[in-house]
Amino acid sequence: MKHVHAGKVRDLYELDGDLLLVASDRVSVYDVSLPTPVPDKGILLTQLSVWWFDRLREVVPNHVLSATDVPAEFAGRAIRCKPLEMVPFECIARGYLTGSGLKEYERTGSVSGVALPPGLVNGDKLPEPIFTPTTKVSEAGEHDAPITFDAMAAQVGRDTAERLRDLTLAIYTEGAAHAAKNGILVADTKLEFGFAADGALTLGDEVLTSDSSRFWPAGEWQPGRQQHAFDKQFVRDWSVSTGWDKTPPGPEIPAEIVEATRERYQRVYELITGEKWRS
Repeated sequence: MKHVHAGKVRDLYELDGDLLLVASDRVSVYDVSLPTPVPDKGILLTQLSVWWFDRLREVVPNHVLSATDVPAEFAGRAIRCKPLEMVPFECIARGYLTGSGLKEYERTGSVSGVALPPGLVNGDKLPEPIFTPTTKVSEAGEHDAPITFDAMAAQVGRDTAERLRDLTLAIYTEGAAHAAKNGILVADTKLEFGFAADGALTLGDEVLTSDSSRFWPAGEWQPGRQQHAFDKQFVRDWSVSTGWDKTPPGPEIPAEIVEATRERYQRVYELITGEKWRS
């Protein structure tokens, strides 16, 4: 087993010609890995992704070969997957206005070139889900940057860009509909795609987890304020409250914030899957 790459949260290994994607307990906010791990986080992310990959397999092919045929030391937190030639953009679907999308809207009235109605506030539901791609960071400390659909199409080709947009919105729509039945609003989600050896556009990385999505309890949703977060936004908000300037190194996370984060990740896993979490 050869270590290939260390990401902010995941480590990548080469194993018998396949790739092994291992989710650590590290937390990354504003593209900076914080020094304090959250116990079970990597397992929760992996198992929720595996659940979604299986549910969405009729919508889009994915990179999973096995979630059980992995080295024992990585059991539960690793996926054996097929190598992909990754698309150099992150594909984001937004159903609600918040986060960086809200900030861009307040400046320009649009998000990634998509014009939106005037007068929207934090947490508002959009008239329909929108596709808002971003660049991918390549170096530690760099930040993703929004890009328009046309600018992305100029780099990857219009046919590929249209397929990425359509798949991203289809995955979001399917996922949001299921989550809503279980009392969870999916405000937005980030996806990554690549091309398999046979040329098929394939879903990779993770899907609809608390690291890649914003999850809000439907019963507490109220536009015009920050929503209760069953996701990484809780840690983002805490980190900003410390006065941290969003550059490395990140602050140590206090024990009570670690535990509250773990509880949020566990709770949304149970609500979405309908399964009791057993650590």
